[in-house]
Amino acid sequence: MSIKKDKYRVGVIGGAGYTAGELLRLLVHHPAVEIAFVHSRSQAVKPLHSIHKDLLGESALLFSESVEACDIWFLCMGHGQSRGWLETYPAPEGTQVIDLSTDYRHKPYNGDFVYGLPELNREAIKGAAHVANPGCFATAIQLALLPLADAGLLKDEVHIHAITGSTGAGQSPGATTHFSWRSSNVSHYKAFEHQHLLEIGQSLEQAQGAEIPALNFVPVRGNFTRGIFATAYTECALDQKEAQSLYHDYYADHLFTHVCEKAPALKEVVNTNKCFLSVEKHGSKLLITSVIDNLLKGASGQAVQNMNLLLGLPEYSGLQLKASYF
Repeated sequence: MSIKKDKYRVGVIGGAGYTAGELLRLLVHHPAVEIAFVHSRSQAVKPLHSIHKDLLGESALLFSESVEACDIWFLCMGHGQSRGWLETYPAPEGTQVIDLSTDYRHKPYNGDFVYGLPELNREAIKGAAHVANPGCFATAIQLALLPLADAGLLKDEVHIHAITGSTGAGQSPGATTHFSWRSSNVSHYKAFEHQHLLEIGQSLEQAQGAEIPALNFVPVRGNFTRGIFATAYTECALDQKEAQSLYHDYYADHLFTHVCEKAPALKEVVNTNKCFLSVEKHGSKLLITSVIDNLLKGASGQAVQNMNLLLGLPEYSGLQLKASYF
């Protein structure tokens, strides 16, 4: 844990993308944070609002070509770039790193990075040197299944269907991300082999203390901008009341994950750091619904939550966000 300060200095590296933009929107009004620099080679010396246009009037900072020692570095570069960056520019002594890429999520290649899912590793995060922030699909699916794994109840294969908004594909346009493709369209991709399956499996095995059954995951591209709506079902001996109690008990002391009496809708969590869950018993199967904002609880909001834990701040600092329901 860091030395207590009135303000902590943070830097953002790879500051021009969607996750960096969301992160800056949270940090610019965080009560305990000062943004020291926002690094971007492609946008250096331009104002932040030239890219993140909603920051006009919120920050006068310019993108920087250089970096400096801070309390926290957030790495918001593309997947596969963080490890090379830190090998070339090691974090100065006293600077903790929160990486938002896949580079440090997987054992045994994560070194002194702790996997940053607070609902699984809260105490370990508090004492971590560095944190590997989870993926968006991974967050939604792990939160759906962790209580079952913790109780040793993941015994049969799990079938998972999850649909994500276009911001999950990043800011650079591609054949399946631009408006004319995504509008009025739905398609699946990477069926049964999505990259987030590895971190999901690791976390569930950690929680269960044993090998887990197959996870049959079909990710879907949605024709909306943000959010993930995930459903998972598996054979389960619990009845409805027992399942509801299991989930309520597991998440009782977690601020951002809430169990609903009825299946949640995506709009209830978009623009927040919350996850809403529901459980339903259908015959011998338990159906779990999980909804998050892919850019907040699935990325930048969770990164700020992890920063708060690292720095010994209240976990909710800078994250008291309410959905725009209508």
